[in-house]
Amino acid sequence: LLGSTNQVKKLNANGDSVAVYNNVKRYGQATLIDVSNPLKILLYYRDFATIVMLDRFLNEVNTINLRKQNIFQARAVGQSYDNKVWVYDEVENKLKKVDEEGKLLQETPDFRQLFNSAPAPQKIFDQERYVYLYDSSQAVFVFDYYGTLKNKILIQGWKNFKVTGNYIYGSTENKLLRYDIASLKVDEWDLPEQLRTARSFNFSGTRLYTLQKGAIDIYEFK
Repeated sequence: LLGSTNQVKKLNANGDSVAVYNNVKRYGQATLIDVSNPLKILLYYRDFATIVMLDRFLNEVNTINLRKQNIFQARAVGQSYDNKVWVYDEVENKLKKVDEEGKLLQETPDFRQLFNSAPAPQKIFDQERYVYLYDSSQAVFVFDYYGTLKNKILIQGWKNFKVTGNYIYGSTENKLLRYDIASLKVDEWDLPEQLRTARSFNFSGTRLYTLQKGAIDIYEFK
């Protein structure tokens, strides 16, 4: 849980705090937290182009200064299946993969040469052998691990966007949404009134986690 004070807390099933990362003054406001691998958590500080890696006890393991690798503006980052990091370089308009030290492992061609309008992804997910880049104003761009575009899914304007397994989850002002990648089917659920004030949602299998003021509520949906 990334709090408003930039403190990271790990909670158990009872909601009790079992670990805390409290180094909040060093890099300022965290842009995102990636917990797709609970054993290796990423905190990204966009203003400093810095990624902080934490272990499952929220101990700081490593930091990556992307500027040292000539990546000066990175809009989005995400963990790869092999515990490396995907980074979208805004200046070069390339999807790049770096290791734990920030060393460049691979990169795509310049997206401005591939698309009429290059995507500006806010989210990156690595799932089921594909990398998903979500630009909420355009679409979901799906690449294989070699950087070849495999699909373009016309999903726009979804909040709380997440790819997990064979599904894409998200929400609008009054709907919960689930896109089945295999069947192309979209399921919709009306948001109950009490959930419309939630600060954010997170999806895991058939569970919905909602962040309310001072509480996390858990629901099951099918």
